[in-house]
Amino acid sequence: MRSRLALLGLLLATASHAADTSLATSPASDDAGPRLPLWEAGFFGVAGAQQAYPGSKQRVRSGIVLPFLVWRGEVLRAEQGGVGLRAARTATWEIDVGVAGSFGSAPADNSARRGMPSIGTLAEAGPRVKWDLGPAPGHGRWRATLPLRAVIDVSHGLADRGWALEPEIGWGARAGGWGYGVNLSLLLGDRRLADTFYGVAPVYATATRPAYEARAGLIATRLGLSLGRRVAENWRVFGFARLDTVKGAANRSSPLVERTNGLSLGVGLAWTGWRSETAGTP
Repeated sequence: MRSRLALLGLLLATASHAADTSLATSPASDDAGPRLPLWEAGFFGVAGAQQAYPGSKQRVRSGIVLPFLVWRGEVLRAEQGGVGLRAARTATWEIDVGVAGSFGSAPADNSARRGMPSIGTLAEAGPRVKWDLGPAPGHGRWRATLPLRAVIDVSHGLADRGWALEPEIGWGARAGGWGYGVNLSLLLGDRRLADTFYGVAPVYATATRPAYEARAGLIATRLGLSLGRRVAENWRVFGFARLDTVKGAANRSSPLVERTNGLSLGVGLAWTGWRSETAGTP
């Protein structure tokens, strides 16, 4: 069960982003016709594999089927991996308040962390700035996002796990019925968040796992790819891949870091069974 939860955070965020091919260009519909509906609901199934955390050699493989809801209101937004309140918006940028989350894994799932506390379910919330950077090659567009989120451990009494900042730049386009995108991001964390993944308190030190005090800074550099296509009126297929590297990261020397690079992969299918007749806000 914990192995399934370890993968769920990545799958939820990436699958939603990849399944919605509107990420590629504009908020218009797939065929540049009327705007997308105010709300859509259905189910998606996704299967994939990822590292337990950046730098881990432990791979987690799983799949899951879940309901989804997309809401495209003027203020309240629920799409592309999170729920947010749009605070300010112009033609090229907007500020909103978003939430996200990821699930951890038990030490039994990871040999490097055996005997240590588990990485719990992490909930994140905070402000986010998004920019439309204009046209890009291949009839696409450049975009950038800058989210700053507080991290809370839901599994351990709402413990404060610090702050995460993940500046990202991406490119997206559509061609031949496919929506696809590439993004590059830097995951930065304060000392408390870094300690959640990489710190080893003296009480948990062993002959092969020395004590280690984690430092704030770069946690991982990420390169992601995603694509999606509508294959019928209510059906989409999608796939995604993400390469994480801890090369140059602040805690590369932690004994919990076992490898430099890690690849996450997944495929999925989404069914939209219900949608409003009212158009949403771009």
